[in-house]
Amino acid sequence: MRAVLIRIFAVPLMALVMAALTVLSTGAPSAHADTGVSAVAAALRKSPVYVDPAASGQLSTADADALANKIKNADKPVFIAVLPAGYPTQNLFADLRTATGITGLYGVRLGDRFDARADSSVMPRTAVRNLVASVRGESAKAQLNDFTDRALANLRGHAPSSWGGSGGGHGVSSAGLITAAVVLVAAGAGGYALVRRSRRRREEEERAALERLRVVVDEDITAFGEELDRLDFHPAEPGADDAMRADYERALDSYERAKSFMTSAQRPEDVKAVTQALEDGRFSLALLAARREGRPLPERRAPCFFDPRHGPSVADATWTPPGGAPRQVPVCAADQARLADGRDPMIREVDTDYGRRPYWDAGPAYAPWAGGYFGGGMLPGLLVGTLLGSALSTPAYAADYGSGYGDFGGGMDGGTGGDQSGANFDPGDFGGGFGDGGGDFGGGDSGDFGGGF
Repeated sequence: MRAVLIRIFAVPLMALVMAALTVLSTGAPSAHADTGVSAVAAALRKSPVYVDPAASGQLSTADADALANKIKNADKPVFIAVLPAGYPTQNLFADLRTATGITGLYGVRLGDRFDARADSSVMPRTAVRNLVASVRGESAKAQLNDFTDRALANLRGHAPSSWGGSGGGHGVSSAGLITAAVVLVAAGAGGYALVRRSRRRREEEERAALERLRVVVDEDITAFGEELDRLDFHPAEPGADDAMRADYERALDSYERAKSFMTSAQRPEDVKAVTQALEDGRFSLALLAARREGRPLPERRAPCFFDPRHGPSVADATWTPPGGAPRQVPVCAADQARLADGRDPMIREVDTDYGRRPYWDAGPAYAPWAGGYFGGGMLPGLLVGTLLGSALSTPAYAADYGSGYGDFGGGMDGGTGGDQSGANFDPGDFGGGFGDGGGDFGGGDSGDFGGGF
């Protein structure tokens, strides 16, 4: 609401009135069409939600329109198709993505089954897999809304221009247009004071959140400095080579950057740069340690989910939070061994109003801190069912704090979300059997949707 009001007063009021009339007078495209992939793709180019006539019992027109409006208002490239149980599955996602030609996240409800695929530039495969697993077994309406809410929080990119304005409308009367204009005029007359009060309250909340984060981040910076000391590396020591010295220099630079970023932080979002720098430094230390010990160099992986101070993860392990569903999380070697032995991992706890709690149960203020460590949109899938995960999965959180915590940036050849890429996309992003894990691209024929049931 704050963002909307600020935008209202940033442009001339008459221009807003004209814009409102234009949007309100635009009708929504039909949600139904023939059942061929080309027809489904054509419908999705016009609106984010398509319901096949033979599957209309799965999702009502009103519910489909509400879901489409949610996606459009979030300005994210999420495509949802609801198809009948007998719909052909072979090459479904790959063919659908080719036919739409738009980079994004594609979810398909097929009978009582659900799966999804995405271009890697908008959401990593692990995140897609975890999101799909988190909504399995739900009713169509609940499943599609839960999936969409969780995806919107960290999905990269923007809605395609072909969608136009928000959907769901079927035309309005002249009286309705006049009423909308009057409402905007009234808002312009009385809203400025509300905007100022809201801005001051937001600034106070941000300062309090930043101070709470500062305690945790200072602990992280101190821990990394102690790691540098324990390493006891000297650039001139016997056996040191240029690669080792470069690793060490990068680690020192990361340490200095983290301290500098934290000193200059003004908002909670600024903390993300601090933890990104620390994670970069820890990976440099892992490379240096491997070189000194003559071991193979480690691959770049996310840090240990349970405590990023443990360093880069070595594997993914199944973990079930209390009262939650199982999910795959990146773990360090020590926590991997603990889980394999049936013991609890070493979890990072932080201070809250209710005592020490795991960081994922300490509230949404810790999202920037966690986002700097876990890049590429991993957070929603990792944190499903936790307090922080619930906050991240709502569009309201993204509107207030900004989406993309956990976004390393960059893109693939297919472009960022919502871009017109045609058939220029990685086919591996859309392969695998329907229902075989929602984004698990590690096995099977890249275009075979016949397996996985």
